[in-house]
Amino acid sequence: MTTVIVGPTAVGKSSLALALAARHRASGTAAEIVNADSMLVYRGMDIGTAKPSSAEQAKVRHHLVDILDVTETATVAEFQRLARDAIADCRRRGVVPLVVGGSALYVRAIVDDFDFPGTDQAVRAELDAELLRVGPAALHQRLADRDPAAAAAILPANGRRVVRALEVIALTGRPFTANLPERRYHLPDVTQVGLDLDRPTLDARIEARVGAMWEAGLVEEVRRLVEHGLRDGLTASRALGYRQVLQHLDGEITEAEARRLTITGTRKFARRQDSWFRKDHRISWLAAEALDLVEAAYALTTASGAAGEAPGA
Repeated sequence: MTTVIVGPTAVGKSSLALALAARHRASGTAAEIVNADSMLVYRGMDIGTAKPSSAEQAKVRHHLVDILDVTETATVAEFQRLARDAIADCRRRGVVPLVVGGSALYVRAIVDDFDFPGTDQAVRAELDAELLRVGPAALHQRLADRDPAAAAAILPANGRRVVRALEVIALTGRPFTANLPERRYHLPDVTQVGLDLDRPTLDARIEARVGAMWEAGLVEEVRRLVEHGLRDGLTASRALGYRQVLQHLDGEITEAEARRLTITGTRKFARRQDSWFRKDHRISWLAAEALDLVEAAYALTTASGAAGEAPGA
């Protein structure tokens, strides 16, 4: 079996994964966590990503955490390969893989029949040059005109993903979202568990989490990462919190504004996450604050059968 735990940021996915791994262990079955968050892959980005602590990682093995420098670019295609390799390794060893992440695209790339359209160096170079010239917001508006659904799912500041969507549109002549496959599992025996939380409570959690990040030293963490090339990272430098602190360090905004913008940006991102996951009918939703959450999730993930068909089923 492969268990996938999804939901918006700050809803409690990592905590449930750790508790569920312990529940499996108590029943005599080992479980390991496969990260499906594109920012947890970066070394040194600990506070702003709410990365599992060293103690938590010592209790339960985590795959795809701290595998890239901040100057490197994480791609969905590479993430798909690495995650599927990790899942296959778990299954060979009789270990239950717990896939945990808040990006619908990354999760679907891992568990679904999901092939990526090719790339064209000339088209990509032209779009990259335009990104540098006019900025991500202008290209995001172009994407919104051509594919509103794709634009709604991509943050305006995420220039790399905006460029990729426009490249696919240019190469295929169809909207980027039209290239997404039907929801059909590539992996066998997949169960997806979604965590549900009302918006006011989630908003409060996000504000508290950002506050805790600031208290833990997020600004100092960003300063250290700048020395290791954070500004040169196409992906890492645009992460929520990190981007805002960089603006503060550049004198563009105050620290208080950076903190406020991180909260509002994270809340908007959480709404996008929830909207995308709600479109997947295969996800079984559980109340994030339910007292029996772990047992309910364990019951779902150990039930016979899968939530969707595997190839050849």
